[in-house]
Amino acid sequence: MTVEELLEKYAAGVLNFSGVDLPEANLSGVKLSGVNLSDANLSIVNLSGANLSEANLSNAKLNVARLSGANLCSAILNNASLNVANLIRADLSRAQLRGASLIRAELVRADLSRADLLEADLTSADLREATLRQANLRHANLNETILRGASLTGANLEMANLNSSDLSRSDLSGANLREAELRQANLSHTNLSGADLSGANLRWADLSGANLRWADLSGAKLSGADLIGADLSNANLTNTSLVHANLTQAKLIRAEWIGADLTGATLTGAKLYATSRFGLKTEGMICEWVDLSPNGDRSIVQNFHSEESRDFFNETPPTIRIIVDAALEHEANFAIAGAYYQIAQEYRVLKQPPSIESGRRRTIFTFHVDSDEALFPTAYIVVLPFLDAVSTQKNISSLVEMINSQVVGNQDLKSPDMVKQLNILLEEATSQATTIKQVKKNIEVAAKLNFCKAPTQIILTNSSAHILIVHDHPNFGKRFINRSALKASTYDDISSEPTKYILPSLDMVIDFIKGFHYISH
Repeated sequence: MTVEELLEKYAAGVLNFSGVDLPEANLSGVKLSGVNLSDANLSIVNLSGANLSEANLSNAKLNVARLSGANLCSAILNNASLNVANLIRADLSRAQLRGASLIRAELVRADLSRADLLEADLTSADLREATLRQANLRHANLNETILRGASLTGANLEMANLNSSDLSRSDLSGANLREAELRQANLSHTNLSGADLSGANLRWADLSGANLRWADLSGAKLSGADLIGADLSNANLTNTSLVHANLTQAKLIRAEWIGADLTGATLTGAKLYATSRFGLKTEGMICEWVDLSPNGDRSIVQNFHSEESRDFFNETPPTIRIIVDAALEHEANFAIAGAYYQIAQEYRVLKQPPSIESGRRRTIFTFHVDSDEALFPTAYIVVLPFLDAVSTQKNISSLVEMINSQVVGNQDLKSPDMVKQLNILLEEATSQATTIKQVKKNIEVAAKLNFCKAPTQIILTNSSAHILIVHDHPNFGKRFINRSALKASTYDDISSEPTKYILPSLDMVIDFIKGFHYISH
């Protein structure tokens, strides 16, 4: 069939030209919308400026074809061969290209918005400044593809192969790159804000100056990656591998990175305001100074000498555990949640509610704090809903007095400034505890519950993993031994007994304080 015959039949209403053989034909500028050219041989054909919207080109051969400026909107190109084809400025929006082969194809400034490229092969294709908004590239092969300046907002690149691809200055905001292969990819100055990169392989990738605000990089592999000047504010870096990564002057404000591996990484000049210093692996890390200012403007700089950065970054987060010798009931759970909500309104140090481990006999409330010196003051506050609060608070005050008595002339203590800070924080907590008890009715409600009258243990763990028991009710653990003494499972009489708990020895308290990783404020 000749070109003239095809066009004549199309004009007469014929649409089915499946399997037609027209290599090297000139069809530039023709209108063939809705035509069926499935399995056709159109290699080296000239279709520049042609209208092929909603055409069926599945399994067609279009290798080295000229399709620049062509309209392929909503066309079906599943399993088509478009290797080395010229698709510059072509409209492929909403086109179906599942399993299509576009090896070394030219797609500069092409529109592939909402196109379906599932498992398509775009190896070494040129997609500079192309539009791929909300395109489906799941499992696609984009190895060594050029996507510089392209728009891929909201695109699905889950498990796609982007190894050694050039994505510099592209827009991948909100894109799904879960478990994608991006080894040695160029993502310099790329917008990845809000992108899902969980489990992605970004080893040795260039992410310098990239926008990764609110991005999910949990479990991602970033070993050897260049993150110089990258913005990772509010990013999720939980359990991320950053071994030997370069984070020089990276913005990590309010980032979450518990479990991250920073072994051998460079962190000099990183902006770390409101970012936890705990739960990290930092062996061999290089860090000369960090920026702790709220705006990352270097107004608050922490310098490190020799091994001081090890005292700043630590693997163990300081915690407070309240172990209650009773099972948690729904009523108590509701009341305590309300109590801690109201406490947090007054005591801003309590940034998160506790994690709760509920067993058939005991309940454990675990609170995480941002610094060792906040352990005693926060413990003073979080025990408020429990009947043991008064005894615990007395113990805490006594322990801090013991520490104060050892400040003068004791070279073993980390810093007199730390003890001073501890005293200031405890004074504030004491004042706020009084206010909370006076104005917060939820505390009274919780305190009347049987659960909150149960014996408790209050255990502090510092950032060196040393523990200190600040309260241990004499009847803790005896509930199931001497049931008759409990008077129908109520704790009123037991918990109102004078506490016989003996305070830790001075040596134990001082050893606990020595384990603090204190950085001057």
